[in-house]
Amino acid sequence: MKIRYSADSVTVTDEIGAHSRRAHRFSPIHQFSKTLNRRKNHLSDLKIMAVRATVSRFPIDSDAQEASGLPWGLTVTPFAAKDESGIGPAYGSNGHLLPRCENCYAYFNTYCELDQWAWNCSLCGTLNGLPSDAIARYSNPQSIPEMTSSFIDLELPLDGSEEEMTQARPVYVAAIDISSSEEFLELAKSALLAALEALSPGSLFGLATFSHKIGLYDVQGPIPVVKNIFIPPDAESSLPLELEDAMPLLQFLAPVETCKDRIAAALETLRPITSWERSAGAAQGLDTVLMGGRGFGTAMEALFNYLGSEFGNTFALARVFAFLSGPPDYGRGQLDTSRYGEQYASKRVDADRALLPEQTPFYKDIATIAVQSGVCVDVFAVTNEYTDLASLKFLSIESGGSLFLYSSTDDSTLPQDMFRMLNRPYAFNCVLRLRTSTEFKPLHSFGHFFPDPQYENLQHIICCDSYATYAYDFEFADNTGFSRHGGEQPVVQIAFQYTVVVPPEGLSNSEMSTSSRGKHTLQRRLRIRTIHFGTAHNINEIYDSVDHEVILSLLVHKVILVSLEDGVREGRALLHDWLVILTAQYNDAFQLVQYKNGNKSMSSQIDITFSQCPQLEPLPRLVFALLRNPLLRFHEEGVHPDYRIYLQCLFSVLDPSSLHCGIYPALMSYSTPDKQAYPRHSLSRAALITSGSPIFFLDAYTTIIVFYSSTADPSLPFPPPQDCLLRKTINKVKQERSITPKLMFIRGGQDDATAFENYLIEEQDVDGNGFASAMGFVSFLDDISQSVAEYMK
Repeated sequence: MKIRYSADSVTVTDEIGAHSRRAHRFSPIHQFSKTLNRRKNHLSDLKIMAVRATVSRFPIDSDAQEASGLPWGLTVTPFAAKDESGIGPAYGSNGHLLPRCENCYAYFNTYCELDQWAWNCSLCGTLNGLPSDAIARYSNPQSIPEMTSSFIDLELPLDGSEEEMTQARPVYVAAIDISSSEEFLELAKSALLAALEALSPGSLFGLATFSHKIGLYDVQGPIPVVKNIFIPPDAESSLPLELEDAMPLLQFLAPVETCKDRIAAALETLRPITSWERSAGAAQGLDTVLMGGRGFGTAMEALFNYLGSEFGNTFALARVFAFLSGPPDYGRGQLDTSRYGEQYASKRVDADRALLPEQTPFYKDIATIAVQSGVCVDVFAVTNEYTDLASLKFLSIESGGSLFLYSSTDDSTLPQDMFRMLNRPYAFNCVLRLRTSTEFKPLHSFGHFFPDPQYENLQHIICCDSYATYAYDFEFADNTGFSRHGGEQPVVQIAFQYTVVVPPEGLSNSEMSTSSRGKHTLQRRLRIRTIHFGTAHNINEIYDSVDHEVILSLLVHKVILVSLEDGVREGRALLHDWLVILTAQYNDAFQLVQYKNGNKSMSSQIDITFSQCPQLEPLPRLVFALLRNPLLRFHEEGVHPDYRIYLQCLFSVLDPSSLHCGIYPALMSYSTPDKQAYPRHSLSRAALITSGSPIFFLDAYTTIIVFYSSTADPSLPFPPPQDCLLRKTINKVKQERSITPKLMFIRGGQDDATAFENYLIEEQDVDGNGFASAMGFVSFLDDISQSVAEYMK
């Protein structure tokens, strides 16, 4: 007799999929196993996988998918703090014993049919035999995670001896640009002092500087000692001396718990490089020292090679914090920033297209060295001059790091961002693999990873925190589609294999030998989630199951890729045309356009607000807001190319709800600091006036603004007191954010309200200069309506 075990609403996935099929690669519950009960406190800190699809009911075939006009795919946040329903995985051990399908290599899961000797794969239907050890284990299913939950997290055995496993000390290196200002260095010092407080005992920390020379600091002695290696000024020459020869790596990397005060003392000795020192460098044989002398590229390449010598021995992952005050202009990887000042219009060149690609492959190439050396790079650029982040971004996005951009030192949140980044859990050496049932397959994948050179749909992620989100879109494998008669449902299985560093306090005494006490331990884990989706039998069911935030995520990924390849204008055109086609398909599906004498009626009868389908109603506003976002605004509107690149990198890793906030900010009102008036307003002056509320709270993800109306009662406390409801809301938002939002308090009629008014986009012309007009969103809808009428003729 066959037994089919019921499961939660979710399912499982795989890690490295050996011999997986080749395919198109896009160029751009609650039950803990007895084994892990003693690690309960530690495992509660491990993160959970969140998955959201554009539609919860999949189209039945390719014709239905095309007729809907909607992108079809999903987003996954593999190391998220909770899943989309707040459900956790079933934890266990012996992940290497989990049965795999002989055909598609999917993992056994609760949706598989199981008999005494064999099981049917829920993805491809293949009958697989069960090994004898699995038969014995599955005789008591209630104690086995994969038998009780479709969402599991299993420990894997580590290769190597226990001594090698415990040599997992986290390594952090700060590389500071001293070809900079006093203000920049003070900000970098503040950030690193905050970082030292966030680092766990047992961590190793190294301090380096760069300008026309690289400085390596030894802080393990009574006083800090720095050794300098001069950088050749030209773009071809390498360093005359390996960093290891100048200072052994283990002399450079200092234990944080014993050297924290000395590290702080070394930071206090940092001074900007002076013109006299640059002249002295020239006197030592460097004949053509350039003004600026920011040898960033040479320094990064040398540091990656330096650290790589101990990868897998002293550390399993090293993080480099690169503090940059301007463009690299010296040595290897120097960039020509004059292209920003060129008059593109006179050359009939699209500036938005010319400034988005990288001008040199150097930084992409050394990002590969970083990956091979086990190094994750976080770039903190504090500058308002053109730095060409289009070239530099690869250091962070390909190594699993983050890119931060601050326009000035005055109101920078860099110290808070660094503390926040280091204070949250992260996984490293991750492998992400998505499999589907046979009727459909992944088409494209999006996010900060690098694809496996051999296996399809296998992504490597060097470092992954609880916010990092990835996206996939789907296509049908053939014209057959899914069964229309209640057969097998679509299945998606996501596997995430990752490593975490477990501090000594995360293990029980019985799990540690005497020699490993006080040391960090590596733990390799496999998280699998298998999800069943329903199918829609008509277009109404597709539209009723839409998640507009996930649709926005897929759209943003697509327009970023188009912008990088073909320019911002092409990205805008793609977005506009998509909304026109969707609106036309919707009007056809609901038969809202009447025919007169064989011709369709005028555009005035077209429903451009999706009034028949509440799930689609937010989409026109989101598309309008995306077109007004600096991500897609024109160069001539004053959008700095580095800021555009920063937004591309930020938006590419946000979960759907956070991205929604970044594209169309949340605006709510308060009658007093302790009483909310309305939870949501449209971003228009009319909404503010008609609400009659005195206080407004705007959350634009990177910026939070509290705005007091000019007509607000003067007796209302300004700024809001610390113990009021509004402050509690602000603190909650800040606590849950991946970055530290800039907080502003503005009093209408007294302070400059431009920063707040710029977010009231619905009265701004979508193609214009952003000035308020009677046009804006209403005019945009009229344009869409006319375009739909032309499309439907």
